[in-house]
Amino acid sequence: MAIRTIRTYGDTILRKKCRPVEQIDDRIKTLLADMVETLYNTDNSAGLAAPQIGILKRLVVYDMGEGLVQLINPEIIEVKGEQDVIEGCLSIPGKWGNLKRPEYVKIKYLNENGDSVVIEGEGEIAKCICHELDHLDGILFIDKVTSYL
Repeated sequence: MAIRTIRTYGDTILRKKCRPVEQIDDRIKTLLADMVETLYNTDNSAGLAAPQIGILKRLVVYDMGEGLVQLINPEIIEVKGEQDVIEGCLSIPGKWGNLKRPEYVKIKYLNENGDSVVIEGEGEIAKCICHELDHLDGILFIDKVTSYL
């Protein structure tokens, strides 16, 4: 495992769309482990997407205090409601803004063993999932900000 460098605003990789993971092999598992180590070595961050460490693969890790979740090829299959949220991002240090996110989200993904999983999240978890999945499509929270703090 290794702590990876987090790419910051202005790095063109953050604006690119990620490719699906075709095979969950040792390389992908090592990458996920590196992402987890990198996430846990940041201050006050709940999630990390692969492009934030320079990898254009559809991978996300997050921990909202209920345990680590590792997402491979995540896809939103349902959203409900709307919430006003405040967000920041490891890739845009020092910036915070108000924006709207779904109140509820349901996603499907593969776990690190290749099993298909469906999970639901509300409130802060929905916010985190949507934020990280946006990264996989080259979307940053500043693209959705209604006002900065």
